[in-house]
Amino acid sequence: MRFFLYSFFLSINLFCAAQTVEDSFEGNGTISDWFGDDCELDTSFSNIFSTGINTSETVLKYSDTGGDYSNVRFEVPINFNLSEQYTFTLKLYIPSNGISGAEPNQISLKLQDGTIVAPWSTQSEIIKSVILDEWQTVSFDFKNDNFTNLDPNSINPADRTDFNRVVLQINGENNDSSVVGYIDDFLYDGVLSEDNNSGGDPVFNTLVWSDEFEGSGAINSGNWFHQTQLPGGGSWYNGEVQHYTDRTSNTYVSNGALHLVAKKETYTNQGVTKQYTSARLNSKFAFTYGKVEVRAILPTGVGTWPAIWMLGKNINESGAYWQQQGFGTTSWPACGEIDIMEHWGNNQNFVQSAMHTPSSHGGTVNHGGQTISTASSAYHVYSLEWYPEKMVFKVDGIHHYTYNPEIKNSETWPYNAAQYILLNTAIQSSIAGSFTQSAMEIDYVRVYQEGTASVPEIGLDEVQVYPNPLKEVLTIKGSNALLGGKAIFYNINGSAVKTVIINEITQTLDCANLTKGIYFLKVVSAHKVATFKIFKM
Repeated sequence: MRFFLYSFFLSINLFCAAQTVEDSFEGNGTISDWFGDDCELDTSFSNIFSTGINTSETVLKYSDTGGDYSNVRFEVPINFNLSEQYTFTLKLYIPSNGISGAEPNQISLKLQDGTIVAPWSTQSEIIKSVILDEWQTVSFDFKNDNFTNLDPNSINPADRTDFNRVVLQINGENNDSSVVGYIDDFLYDGVLSEDNNSGGDPVFNTLVWSDEFEGSGAINSGNWFHQTQLPGGGSWYNGEVQHYTDRTSNTYVSNGALHLVAKKETYTNQGVTKQYTSARLNSKFAFTYGKVEVRAILPTGVGTWPAIWMLGKNINESGAYWQQQGFGTTSWPACGEIDIMEHWGNNQNFVQSAMHTPSSHGGTVNHGGQTISTASSAYHVYSLEWYPEKMVFKVDGIHHYTYNPEIKNSETWPYNAAQYILLNTAIQSSIAGSFTQSAMEIDYVRVYQEGTASVPEIGLDEVQVYPNPLKEVLTIKGSNALLGGKAIFYNINGSAVKTVIINEITQTLDCANLTKGIYFLKVVSAHKVATFKIFKM
């Protein structure tokens, strides 16, 4: 279904030690999120000008059809450090018959901070003149070339470490002329390293919780709680018309994905009859700061309202999981709400992220979004990066909104306490009469936090795991420090396939249902971890 290597496997980080930034457009580059702003692009276009210095088979086709600010761009997961490596190169071909207008023939490379609301405000730009009708290599040297900082008070780009976005623009901006160009062999002469972020944002590279939705049937009740209790008055908020149920007809796992199904059907529960059903899931895991990734296909239908979101663990909402565990002390919106993804069926190709706080709720003020043309036909990764001072929202790594209020207090920033994840599809009163059912399909939910070098591994003298190779029963032997911890089995693709709570100093695990092969067993307790390679016979 997918390949995912967890950071603790053989002590390899998710990001590893360093990563190149390059793309030959032959399918083996390290740049996966090319994006066109008011510009069409094709990253696997056949090279129709296979001549001179470039005879490769495929290139990136850049088509500015007249947008004022057309460009193509991508972002990197760790900021560039331009102090020692400061050069970007690419090959470029602009056919003369693909140009309208009389603008100078040029290409600019702009570096920006893509994590803020106005990334262009941080921009440093180099412009290079180009020749038409031939392949040429263009180099952008941010230490020695002439550059322009949009903010004249900015320091030299070679001294900055806040750039994580690259923007390419052909024949300038503020014009409605069209231009077609072909780009190949993009390369940054350095590498990205976690050292680049020294003194900057935390790097969320350690998986702390996930659901990969393996198997079939009911969802994992150890991870999720069905929230079904109606609010006072017999209806859900915002004029929603559905019942949330705990039935497998509304939530089930199949083919490696969670299916959360909204349906048109007459259903009576809690003494109230409604004409639609759906599901609302609360995670039984709550955390503070980290990165959330949810890979999902969204439902369709005017009046459907799917969401991937979070609420404060302290919310005093009757019927919610954490309320029932005794944590409900704070009302909404003082508990804080984080909408990682919202989608409305009457705006099929648009997704939004939003924040709700005492200073901004009801009519949403703090929000941003982007157009996703295949939101309901293909998987996309919706992500939140939650830092102590800001929230960053992306789809497939492409940033569209950052929440970073200048003044942070209980009115603007109730986000210094744990939150939990919710998955649901609401039905609005505007639901189309022809609607029968549609599902939100979720491939995985993953939460990462910052790895801490000072967190020790449990020594092998503290934990014993035997026998290995394993046939049917595995024994974990430790000390009182392990009680209440977890033993988690992962297959070689990185999917969690079995989780057991450790309740005894010497605990046996029934592993007869595991298929033959190699597994990684992670034993976690009290912020300590030990990882074992297990052979199942």
